[in-house]
Amino acid sequence: MKVLVLLLVTLAVAYAAPDPRGILINLEDGEICMNSAQCKSSCCQHFSPLGVARCTHMASENSECSPKGANDAQSSPQQSVTPLALALQTVYGIYYKCPCERGLTCESDRTIIGAITNTNYGICLDAGRSKE
Repeated sequence: MKVLVLLLVTLAVAYAAPDPRGILINLEDGEICMNSAQCKSSCCQHFSPLGVARCTHMASENSECSPKGANDAQSSPQQSVTPLALALQTVYGIYYKCPCERGLTCESDRTIIGAITNTNYGICLDAGRSKE
């Protein structure tokens, strides 16, 4: 009887402990998302126009990137960028190309046509190295 009570108490404690991974927020890379604010990485990306958006990592150096997203703030250590701030800078918080990792800037040629068709992509470059 004591073993059964101990087992029940152990199970109750295990189920009561909160899971650090959320169902709607704090999502890992590869999980389906509807907005970048849901992802730990702060990037919810479509891999094809008709595909499902999934959380993925931010663009690394020399990778294609989206200039949308607080790239200027990310390269400045004085300003912190929250997932919500990144999500508010796209229409629905979903990217076709993720913004750059912290410390990198997305070098691109922005055009009006590119803004309308969502094709203003660039390449992530290290701001310190690109000026040298």
